[in-house]
Amino acid sequence: MRIAIIFGTRPELIKLASVIHRLRRLKGVRVITISTGQHQEMLEAVLPFFEITTDIKLSIMAPGQTLSELLAAAIRKLDAVIQRLPTFDVMIGQGDTTTALAASLVAFTNKIPFLHVEAGLRSHDVDNPFPEEHNRVLISHTAMWHLAPTRQARDNLLREGIASRNILVTGNTVVDAVCWARRKIACHDVRERIGADLKRRGLNLDGITRFVLVTAHRRENFGRGLRQICFALKKIAKNHADLHLVWPVHLNPNVQKVVRCELAGESRIHCLPPLDYPTLLYLLSRCHLVLTDSGGIQEEAPSFHKPVLVMRETTERPEVLRVGAGQLVGTDARRITRAVARLMRNPVAYAVMASASNPFGDGRAAEHVARLLTSGRMDSHFNTPRSRTERR
Repeated sequence: MRIAIIFGTRPELIKLASVIHRLRRLKGVRVITISTGQHQEMLEAVLPFFEITTDIKLSIMAPGQTLSELLAAAIRKLDAVIQRLPTFDVMIGQGDTTTALAASLVAFTNKIPFLHVEAGLRSHDVDNPFPEEHNRVLISHTAMWHLAPTRQARDNLLREGIASRNILVTGNTVVDAVCWARRKIACHDVRERIGADLKRRGLNLDGITRFVLVTAHRRENFGRGLRQICFALKKIAKNHADLHLVWPVHLNPNVQKVVRCELAGESRIHCLPPLDYPTLLYLLSRCHLVLTDSGGIQEEAPSFHKPVLVMRETTERPEVLRVGAGQLVGTDARRITRAVARLMRNPVAYAVMASASNPFGDGRAAEHVARLLTSGRMDSHFNTPRSRTERR
């Protein structure tokens, strides 16, 4: 069995790492990893940590390109790879990125079964997150197999007419990644290295009692939303004299420009360059609470029992809200400030959120993926003609 696993961003690689390692241990399986280079710099930084090498590297990014141009480049270059190499039996992609959408479309047009990891997440608002919400819907109607992280994700797919026999609830592979990472950062030498690296970047945690971990980079928050977040952080720092805020700032110029302008000179707001994955998880393990518009951190924070305030109007991960581990606060500065104040001043409210269980699985998602591929359930899909001539 020849399996192509496609990724282009750091979150995709993080959530596919356990799948790659698990499938590479299977007898008779050849795994080919393909990187589109959608977020090349951030992706390259995390590959060594997960002990993964890329077999094929593409370059789909160009300065100033539109989303349509990005999608077109990804489709064109992925299709060229598929045409050049021996036939793949399966293609696997994850999540809601342009890379994932392109991979699903290329698999569909070449009659290759596509397995969608983390299928079925829905915010039911096409503009939040944008364009990821619509990407997921499109992928669900081109994919052959849907690996839903939760029962709610499965139910979303069923309501859209996806056949139940093609859906498998696996848990979220991010929990697998967190389990892997926690074992590594538990090592004293690794923690010492992380601490020393943070000091070189200007953050000395030895002198900080409590801090809030902040991440914000969503496209729909560009402009006014990011400025409101910055206003909120300044107000929080003013209201809580012992509290620091740590923000690893995304490389996107739309984020960098606003943050540099609004937060320059704020002594207790530490704006850091993007961090590698183990350092980010180390901060997550040490922080008091989390402010984020990221999807992945909504899933990772419950593993560390950290309350997560989601700076979005809606989330495609409502499970984190339902179990009480997270709260939607949007991007209005007053809402954010009030929510942080409540958790800082009300230990009962904090304890309720911090003690919530993780709704995203037990860290064995990759085992379920491997079981699907070896169970015989997919055999009927492998018997369809897939020669290059027939594809065309």
